[in-house]
Amino acid sequence: MPYTPSGFFCDRLIRERERRDGEGSLNKPLRFNGQDFNALRQECLQKKSLFEDDSFPATVESLGFKELGHKSNKVKNIVWKRPKEICENPQFIVGGASRTDICQGDLGDCWLLAAIACLTLNEKLLYRVVPQEQSLSESYAGIFHFQFWRYGDWVDVVIDDRIPTFNNQLVFTKSAERNEFWSALVEKAYAKLHGSYEALKGGNTTEAMEDFTGGVTEFYEMKEAPKELYKIMKKALARGSLMGCSIDSLVPARFETRTVTGLVKGHAYSVTAVEECKPSQHKESKTRLVRLRNPWGQVEWNGSWSDNSKEWATLSKTEKEKLQHQSAEDGEFWMSFEDFRKNYTKIEICNLTPDALEDDKIHKWTVSVNEGRWVRGCSAGGCRNYPDTFWTNPQYRLRLLEEDDDPEDNEVGCTFVVSLMQKNRRKERKMGANLYTIGFAIYEVPKEMHGNKQHMQKDFFLFNSSKARCKAYINLREVTQRFRLSPGEYVIVPSTYEPHQEGEFILRVFSEKRNTSEEIENRIEADHPVPAPASVGEESEEDQQFRTIFQEIAGDEMEITANELKNVLNRVISKHKDLNTEGFSLESCRSMIALMDMDGTGRLNLQEFRHLWNKIKQWQGIFKHYDADQSGSINSYEMRNAVNDAGFRLNNQLYDIISMRYANESMNIDFDSFISCLVRLEAMFRAFQAFDQDGDGTIRLSVLEWLQLTMYA
Repeated sequence: MPYTPSGFFCDRLIRERERRDGEGSLNKPLRFNGQDFNALRQECLQKKSLFEDDSFPATVESLGFKELGHKSNKVKNIVWKRPKEICENPQFIVGGASRTDICQGDLGDCWLLAAIACLTLNEKLLYRVVPQEQSLSESYAGIFHFQFWRYGDWVDVVIDDRIPTFNNQLVFTKSAERNEFWSALVEKAYAKLHGSYEALKGGNTTEAMEDFTGGVTEFYEMKEAPKELYKIMKKALARGSLMGCSIDSLVPARFETRTVTGLVKGHAYSVTAVEECKPSQHKESKTRLVRLRNPWGQVEWNGSWSDNSKEWATLSKTEKEKLQHQSAEDGEFWMSFEDFRKNYTKIEICNLTPDALEDDKIHKWTVSVNEGRWVRGCSAGGCRNYPDTFWTNPQYRLRLLEEDDDPEDNEVGCTFVVSLMQKNRRKERKMGANLYTIGFAIYEVPKEMHGNKQHMQKDFFLFNSSKARCKAYINLREVTQRFRLSPGEYVIVPSTYEPHQEGEFILRVFSEKRNTSEEIENRIEADHPVPAPASVGEESEEDQQFRTIFQEIAGDEMEITANELKNVLNRVISKHKDLNTEGFSLESCRSMIALMDMDGTGRLNLQEFRHLWNKIKQWQGIFKHYDADQSGSINSYEMRNAVNDAGFRLNNQLYDIISMRYANESMNIDFDSFISCLVRLEAMFRAFQAFDQDGDGTIRLSVLEWLQLTMYA
C-alpha cells in the first residue's frame, strides 16, 4: 500500500529514533501494537481477570480472509477455548521443548513447524523466541508473549491463550502431549504478527528460521553447490550458523521413509560438525568428515564412517577423541564429505547476526542492514532489461575493506553474502498482494569515483556491465547469494523484475571481514536559493509586452494579486504554440507569489514579477527539453533529471515525495505541476537558508514559525 508523504516520514523518523534509543534489539524488542506484556499481565492479576486481546480477537477475522473467512464452512464449528477449557492440568511445556511437541493441524504451515522443530535443537535460540518463566498455573492471567525478528528489529508479540478448537481438539498446531500448549501459542503469536492464521498458509522453512534468529539463509542444491562447499560449511559452523540438509523424495508417499543406507527421505537433518582426520593408511592426505543429527534421536547412516564401521579402526585414539566418536543409537553419526554430497540433495545455512551469538569465541560476521522502498514512477525502475528506468532504483554503496584469512587458498578476495528481502507481502495477502519477482546486481565503482556518494546515473549502467548478480530474479520473500570480490567499492542495485512495482525491502550484507554499506543519497542542496538581482539592460520585445500587460492589469498600484498573476501568465503562455498546456492554476500562482513576495504584501510588484518570469522561462526550457513529443507532460522518471537540471540536488525520499505529490495517475507531470514543484522547492530552500544562520544544515523552529513557513509556502 502506498504511503502518504507525511505518514511515511513520520513512521520512518519514529523508527529511526527508536533505533537510536536501542529499541528493536534482542535486549529491548519493540512492542508489537504497543502492547507491554508485563504491564498487561500485572493489570489482569490485580483485577483477577483473564486477558482478552482486542488487537487479535477470538473471531473469524483472526482465522483468515478466504478459505478461513466469513463465507467458509470450515469456520462455522470452530470454538476459541483456553487450555483449561480443553483439558485437565494444562502446561506450557512438558519435560522440555522438543521436536515431538509440534504436530501439524489443518493449516498448510509445515514450513513454520519445521523451523520450530529446528529451533528446539538449540535451547539458547529457542528461549529467545519463547521467553521462559511463562506458565499456565503460576501467575497465570491468560496472557503470553513471544519474540520474533521482523525486518531488522526484534518485536515482542503479546497474545491471549484462546485457541481455535473443533470438538474440543486443537484445529491447528498441537503437541503429542495433549496437555502441552507452547507450540500452539507460538503459532498463534506468529499468526498475529502476519494478520491471521490463513496468512501462514504456504511458505519456506528458511523464512521462519530467519524470523526466529534474525539470520540470513543460504540455500544450495547439492548438484549445483560450489566446489568450496566443504570450506563454506566449516566456516559457517565456526561462525555459529545453523545448518540443515535433506534428501528429496520424488514420491510424496515415500516421505520420511528409511532407505537401505539408514537415511530418511523427505526428512530434515542438522549438520553439527565438519572436521578432517588422518587415517593411518593415508599418510599424506586427510579425510573430510561431516557429523549429522537425525532429530528423531535414532535411525542413523550405516555406510562408511557410521558408528561401528571399520574406518574408525584406522584412527588413533587421539583422533577419535577429537571427533568425539561414540557408538550409540542417539541419532548422531559421521559420514565422509563425499558420501554426504552423494546422498543429500539440498543444504540450508542460516548465518546468525553477532547480536544473536553470545559466545565470544565464535568468529562473528560483520553485518550491515539497509531499509529501502521502491516507489512507482520514481524509484521502482525494474531490472536491467529496462535501461531508461533501471538507474532510478535505490542504490547502495558497498565498501569491502579486508581480504579473507585463507592462507591455504591461493584466491584472494572478500567473501560476503547479500540478502534482499521484500517486506510485508504475506501480511498484505488478504488485500491481494503477492510476492514480487526480485533480484539485485552489483557494479564496481571506478577508482576515480571512490568516495563519491552521488547516485549513479543512466549512462553509468549503459556503459558498465555488472561485476556480479543474483543467479535469477525469483518470487520469493528473499533472494540470497554468496560472492567473492576484490577489496574495493561497489554499488548494489536491488530491484523488482518489472518496473512500477511498489513495495518496501531490507538489504543486508554479511561479510567475513569488515564492510560498510549505505544507501547512496545525494547531498541535498540548491544552486540558487538566494534571489538574484534583476538584470539591467535593454528590454526584449517579450519584456515590453509583459510590462504593457502588467500595467494594464495592475493599474496605478503597480502590484498584482494571485488571480491577476494567473491572467498575466496565461495570456503570455497561450502564445507559446510549442508548449501544450492549459496554463497555470490559481493555487500555483499563490505559491509563486509566496516565493517572490519579498515585502510580505501578498502581491507582486513589477520587479518581483520580472524576476519570477525569468525563472519560469528557464524552467520552461527544461520542461520542453524533456517533453520532446510535446504531449504537455513529462514522466516521473524524467522529472528526476529535470529537477537536477533546475539546480536542485535531492535524495530518493524527496524524489518519491515529488512523484506522489505532483504526478497524475499515469505518473506524468504536466507543466503547471512542474512549475509548482520547482517554485515550492526554491521557496523551501530559501526559507531554510534564511533560518540556518550558522550554516550547519539544521534549524530550530517554534510551532508558530513552522506553521507560518509551511502554510504560506
